[in-house]
Amino acid sequence: MGEERFTVIDDARPIEVTAAVTGDRVRLTAAALERALGWELTAEGLCRDGLCVPRRGETAAEESGIDLAELAEALDRPLALDVTERAAYLGVSAADRAGALASLTAPDFSLPDLEGRVHSLSEQRGQKVLLVAYASW
Repeated sequence: MGEERFTVIDDARPIEVTAAVTGDRVRLTAAALERALGWELTAEGLCRDGLCVPRRGETAAEESGIDLAELAEALDRPLALDVTERAAYLGVSAADRAGALASLTAPDFSLPDLEGRVHSLSEQRGQKVLLVAYASW
């Protein structure tokens, strides 16, 4: 199980770390996990910002690493993993997505019009806005 460069994307932030890749499994060292995602391995489990997630069944995590798919499952976050490309994307948790949907507030974005002027959704706050999305596929 050799260590290789691996890109982990979280919160639209790509971080390159070393990871042990075996088949379709990716294991990050505790240091790589903290660098990429901000989670610290402690006696209570994996902790970040005062929240700790207990770890099940892994006693020697410092040596063998932390399985990225198992971590995503424990955090209730979707994981898109491409071992061939050495990249993984951690999506937003279901609870966070539900909160955003319940607020009925669209995320801000900016796009140019046909004349090249950039317009942001935040400029329209307080007004009714009709958004039309089109995709050819």
